[in-house]
Amino acid sequence: MNKLRISIQTFSLLAVLTLMSAPLFAQSTWKVDPAHAKVTFSTVHNTISDVAGLFNSFESNVTASKADFSDAVFDLTVNVESIDTAIKMRDDHLRNADFFEVEKFPKMTFKSTAIKKTGTDKYQLTGLLTLHGVSKSVTLELWYRGTVVNPQSKATTAGIQVTGVIKRSDFNVGPGFAPPMLSDEVWIKADCELVKK
Repeated sequence: MNKLRISIQTFSLLAVLTLMSAPLFAQSTWKVDPAHAKVTFSTVHNTISDVAGLFNSFESNVTASKADFSDAVFDLTVNVESIDTAIKMRDDHLRNADFFEVEKFPKMTFKSTAIKKTGTDKYQLTGLLTLHGVSKSVTLELWYRGTVVNPQSKATTAGIQVTGVIKRSDFNVGPGFAPPMLSDEVWIKADCELVKK
């Protein structure tokens, strides 16, 4: 009986402590605002000029329990077919088997696995990038740009910017187009407003 009483008391104490600590670790969910977000990329053509493009269709969710996003977890899905370099012939070429093979690999995903503070509102964001059927860990730079209340929607909105460089050879994208025709390095940049749910 005494053991049962102690077990009940212990359980009750744990329950109270859990309830008391819940607000300290409350997790928030944020969703990208597509009207105020852009995922872009840039490569070097023939060593002398930059060719840039973007993806018109993507979605992202972020969870965080800290206001400065220092423990944030990012989840991004991109519709690769939505690639847009402003030249239809080039976009169609990028969609085919020479590059992204969008019919076979329609989605590109990034799921973060770690975040490390490097300065004021600056972080290294590491995660698993899956592209063209290949999954590899990549590390990107994250800038948390602050949080405001949108004066129109009244929604709590945060701004982030993610930048970095990946190698297309790591994902077997465009193997028939070696440097210097097309740089192996691809510079990526994502600017997003995230709305708190």
